[in-house]
Amino acid sequence: MPTRISRAKFTTDIVLAGVFALMCLPFALLGGVADLVILSGFTAALVIRRYDVRWSLAVAWASALTQMLLLRDLQLYDAAVLGVLYSTAAHGGRVVKWLGLGSAGVGALLATGYLAVVKPLLGGAAAIGGDPISMLVLTGMLFVASIAVLVLAWTAGLLVRAVRDNREVARREEVANRERELAQYRYVVEQERNRIARDMHDVVAHSLAVVIAQADGARFAARTRPESAVDALGTIAGVARGALGDVRLLLAELRHHESASPQPVLDDLGALLEQVRAAGLDVRFSESGSRPELGTGHQIAVYRIVQEGLTNALRHGDTTKPVVLDLDWDQAGVELQLVNSQRPDATAPDSHAFRHGIPGMRERAQLTGGSLHAAAGDDGLFRLTARIPAQPGRTA
Repeated sequence: MPTRISRAKFTTDIVLAGVFALMCLPFALLGGVADLVILSGFTAALVIRRYDVRWSLAVAWASALTQMLLLRDLQLYDAAVLGVLYSTAAHGGRVVKWLGLGSAGVGALLATGYLAVVKPLLGGAAAIGGDPISMLVLTGMLFVASIAVLVLAWTAGLLVRAVRDNREVARREEVANRERELAQYRYVVEQERNRIARDMHDVVAHSLAVVIAQADGARFAARTRPESAVDALGTIAGVARGALGDVRLLLAELRHHESASPQPVLDDLGALLEQVRAAGLDVRFSESGSRPELGTGHQIAVYRIVQEGLTNALRHGDTTKPVVLDLDWDQAGVELQLVNSQRPDATAPDSHAFRHGIPGMRERAQLTGGSLHAAAGDDGLFRLTARIPAQPGRTA
């Protein structure tokens, strides 16, 4: 069956064959009609060499045999045989590929016999060499040269085929890897949704329990102790606001793709720093000011931003130099600053991790009503600054 090739490739083959025919035309005109017919055959073989290499090989053989039967001289158009042999190895099936190699050997043998014996005897050409020994040596050299050129053309096609096959294997492996990554991504998303559902349950259940308890207390104290009822209503309002903020944050996190794990709070920062230090990063942590009460979602945001910033410093920074982490607290919230040295060969702002990590951290900060800025300076330091506002805490 013909090989399915694009119209552009087929058009290219036609153009190349046409250029080859024009180059050979002046020499063919000198030989007359017979050479023009043979040239047409070789040109047709070049045109279809990728569309149907079997017919291309057959047409080339027919043209070569016609040339020998008509006792025509060696012409420039005979170079088309090299292109056909190349195509048998580069584009042919298993049978056609080995037929091309066989054609190279048989063709070299026939060409040598034609030029060394048949043409001198029947065509009136001068015999090769003067004495039998010289004739034998020159004939052997002619055969070696012929088979070397023909096999070289076939081998070039085989090498191109090998390179193309290797690229195809690499492409298939890449597709398989992408499919595996997609499956892993779906699994992680599912686990993340389950984690968010658990967090949502905890936030809502705890908040509603507090609200119900305070509401019951306010209802009973409303007549005898109005001030207690007012305090209870204030507690209810604070818990409701905190729960609303956490619910919004958890719903927004549906767009994130983090692994399933218990969500950390500020008290877990110490364990995180020890873990990073054990990995070889010299983290110098300082904290100033008095911590206001933060909602659970805001504490998670602070923890995750610190975690992602230290991870980026460990992966993309100069681990031989210290990393400075500072938390500056005030009643309005916390300002987080993380500074690390860049490696001399680092391209952190353009790296895969930074393209995905920094927008994720920025979104976490924005979801809490805060902000985040990260940039590399001319002094070789990478600075990450985040502002997370305070939120009324919940009481049990």
